[in-house]
Amino acid sequence: MVHLLHPSRVPRSLVPPDARSDAQGWRVVQEEASPYPLVSTCLNVLIANLEKLCPERPDGTLCLPEHWNFPQEVADRFLGMLAWQGKLTDKTASIFQGNQMNLKQVKIQKAKISATAFIKYFCHQKLTEVDATAVHSDLPVPDIIRGLCSSSWIQQNLRCLLLDSTSVPPNSRPLSFGQLTGLRTLSVFNVCFHSEDLANVAQLPNLENLDISNTQVTNISALLTCKDRLRSLTMHYLKCLTMTKPQVFAVISELKCLLHLDISGHKQFRSDLAFHLLQQKDILPNIVSLDISGSSYITDRAVEQFIQQRPAMQFVGLLATDAGYSDFFTAKQGLKVAGGANMSQISEALSRYRNRTCYVKEALYRLFAETFSVHVTMPAILKLVAVGMRNHPSDLTVQFTASACALNLTRQGLAWGMPVRLLSEVTCLLFKALKNFPTYRQLQKNCLLSLTNSRILMDVPFDRLNAARFVLGWLFRNENPKVRTMAVSIVSILALQLSREQVTQLHEDLFMAIKELLAIVKQKTAENLDDPTLLFSLKALWNLTDESPATCKHVMENQGLAIFIKVLETFSESTIQSKVLGLLSNIAEVRELSTKLMTEDVVKHISTLLHSKQIEVSYFAAGIIAHLTCDKQPWLLCDLRRSALLRDLHATIQKWPSSTCKMSALVTYRSFKAFFPLLGNFSQPAAQLWALWAMYHVCSKNPSVYCKMLAEEGGLQFLCDIQVDGQANPQAQQIAVSILQDFRMHFTSYRRFPLC
Repeated sequence: MVHLLHPSRVPRSLVPPDARSDAQGWRVVQEEASPYPLVSTCLNVLIANLEKLCPERPDGTLCLPEHWNFPQEVADRFLGMLAWQGKLTDKTASIFQGNQMNLKQVKIQKAKISATAFIKYFCHQKLTEVDATAVHSDLPVPDIIRGLCSSSWIQQNLRCLLLDSTSVPPNSRPLSFGQLTGLRTLSVFNVCFHSEDLANVAQLPNLENLDISNTQVTNISALLTCKDRLRSLTMHYLKCLTMTKPQVFAVISELKCLLHLDISGHKQFRSDLAFHLLQQKDILPNIVSLDISGSSYITDRAVEQFIQQRPAMQFVGLLATDAGYSDFFTAKQGLKVAGGANMSQISEALSRYRNRTCYVKEALYRLFAETFSVHVTMPAILKLVAVGMRNHPSDLTVQFTASACALNLTRQGLAWGMPVRLLSEVTCLLFKALKNFPTYRQLQKNCLLSLTNSRILMDVPFDRLNAARFVLGWLFRNENPKVRTMAVSIVSILALQLSREQVTQLHEDLFMAIKELLAIVKQKTAENLDDPTLLFSLKALWNLTDESPATCKHVMENQGLAIFIKVLETFSESTIQSKVLGLLSNIAEVRELSTKLMTEDVVKHISTLLHSKQIEVSYFAAGIIAHLTCDKQPWLLCDLRRSALLRDLHATIQKWPSSTCKMSALVTYRSFKAFFPLLGNFSQPAAQLWALWAMYHVCSKNPSVYCKMLAEEGGLQFLCDIQVDGQANPQAQQIAVSILQDFRMHFTSYRRFPLC
């Protein structure tokens, strides 16, 4: 038997994002609320069952069934999803051998495949795009180039090659891109790429977009070779550059077709190159995008003048500078700014710099300050926070700051305006961060705080078993009263959501938590302190003992009964009484423990509370009596007491309102099996009547759950027996008939189980 908090309601003042005022937020809500594309769903099923569906070759690799053929768009997406889920290996990549998969785009970010597999399974395809960002060192840059150059078609038609953070062995100098004559876009960010490699790349006849950020390039003069075709140049954190500023500007000024220039700095390398660039009047007349984030000595005035002289500009990057704060940047139509001055700039920064750790950190710092007292739901911003967490899982600062931002964006009812799928993603990323940084207390505290959010705790899918382990660990390792209260409140809900098998898996953590919860209850009772911690502790114990004989036994072995009797003697509030009685009812359902409840103190308190004016208190007391008196054998020495209890139970039930009445406590059951011994005991009509009243109560409140449970667990037969038995109590028969009628009403098409 369990007891749930009332479902939290959406705050009346909460307004969802509007398509006009917050187009991005509105779009995120629509996307997250929509079902996944059918193609993606089917491919996910295929990936999950790949080894079952695909035959294995003699060498251990997989192949597609011979009648399978994938269209190019589906094949591209399938490969990308395999890599995204970390399941692209030499074994699984082999399904792309042959012509059943027609690929144009090879997106294998962070994949762990060998050079042999890459060449054998992908380089025979007609590829136009290859994204090998951060692939494993088993597939270095020279082998990627060698494989791509092995196909004359790819040499002429490959348009885009992304090699960011991909390894280059020390003995493989120089890199040779010269044969890839069709290449238009090349990115070698964070690659061991030198000036001589740049000279080789600059000769590519179709090159338009080049990223040489964080490379070993010392001289960019080779760019003059492609000055009439280069449209985009990214040189973020080009720390090895040895040219003087006039020399650099001499090269840049010759790039007549350049539309985008990125010379942004880094926390460890703050250059004044951008400061001097802004003083140049005749340079880059056609520029539409300039990124100077992280640069030194940048002022609003200098940036304004530069942009005013180039009215076609559409973007400027100013994050981690002193610029971006004047009204000019908000007033100029069509200009996007990545900075830290306001929410719009921060959002742009998180979006543009999602792969740059240093800027993600900076943007999250600014976001935390900006959202500290926010009262507007911002799903688009939360989505960007999730992207930052996902892209930088091993950076503690990113994970910690992102967790704090997520708290700001979901606190005080704001979570109700967020899509469930987005909240689920953020919650799962928080637990991934905990796994990566298990000793960082403040990150753990942020995760704990997020779980106190009723929207997340009640409605959002996440690994609740893992969450329970985490919270229980905080419970018995933390002495801070506020933290303990948070932990206890979360456990009280999580315990309800775990299956019996999951509760069993908690094992030692659970038993340690039981001791801690009992200690809290004992301490609060001794202090006569009726506070939330006491209520949450009792509720947690109640939910943890539900349908769990091992937990009930552990409670009894740790003086739980004596503690609960003391609670009943100390507090008269019905909320406390109902929780204690619900807990004792769980113990009473365990046959080998029920006899331990047949003491003078227990029977006295239960008999008294049976007559409580609060229906919940009376109901739970009646349940304990019904279970304790079910077996006559233990009562042989005091049968008069048992008979008196049963008469009292029957008389009390007659005074109760209808089974369909409302209780302030929401009563729920995992199973009806504990009721079956009572239903089948015609010699004890009072206990049978209580069981029927209880079952009809929950069936009338939630028929879709409990009528189905009744059928699947075999309870319908007990009701039919009561309905037709001539010696059954008439009131019991009436309730049994009502339950069966409700079942027929709600399950007219339910034919698996015959009705009497």
